[in-house]
Amino acid sequence: MFYFGYRRVAETEKVKLVQRHFNTVARKYDLMNTILSFGLHHLWKRSAIRRLGLNPGDRVIDVCGGTADLAILAARAVGSSGRVVLCDFNRPMMDAGRSKVIGSPSSRQIMYVQADAEQLAVADESFDAAMVGFGIRNLTHMDRGFQEMHRVLKPGGKLMCLEFSLPTASWFRWLYDLYSFSIMPFLGKILVGSWEAYIYLPESIRMFPQPEELTAILQEIGFSRVTHRRFTNGIAVVHLGMKHTPRKEEEINLSRSGKSSNPRASQR
Repeated sequence: MFYFGYRRVAETEKVKLVQRHFNTVARKYDLMNTILSFGLHHLWKRSAIRRLGLNPGDRVIDVCGGTADLAILAARAVGSSGRVVLCDFNRPMMDAGRSKVIGSPSSRQIMYVQADAEQLAVADESFDAAMVGFGIRNLTHMDRGFQEMHRVLKPGGKLMCLEFSLPTASWFRWLYDLYSFSIMPFLGKILVGSWEAYIYLPESIRMFPQPEELTAILQEIGFSRVTHRRFTNGIAVVHLGMKHTPRKEEEINLSRSGKSSNPRASQR
């Protein structure tokens, strides 16, 4: 069974509902993010990109890239020799962010691909880093999205997932619940014309795995060195991981044990 917020829906229906949701919010998506997060989403995104540790010349894929906030930040980090491919299955969301990309110094480094995150139309092991910001919880099959990111990463490539979660402090969680289910939908109705769209948002957050659960999912898929860090008492969480590199890790383990991975050396 699949869920759209708290609603149980069929698989094909969820795809249509998510597409309709972003068609509704795309035009004012950035404005609503800034209002509803009191501008904190900019700080979370900048911190997440810093933690990803991009290098000049890196190739980066931004999955569920939407209005390109993360793509622009990544493009600055990889420099003129790097490339960022922004993927999103919703055309209105990409169109809503194009003015920011066109007006940025990094516009030449960012490419657009309209694609389903569960079936990325890119080659295996072609990126140094993969990132997804506030989008993975909207996928019908979240695990397939992460599997695709794992597939397109080079060995040793890095993953960054920035997603909403719940506050850790009980008193703050109570206030967050009140804000999420009362004030956010009200503002959505006034500013976007949709109460439903901003009821889906807090419901989808509460249906999403908690940080420790997501860490286990990423490890099961094949990511190693998975860590997470909470922002603003846990309202947002950044997860970092790496595509497993068996040979390098084997060499490290052998060197620690005083052995050599070179068969000739062992015969001396």
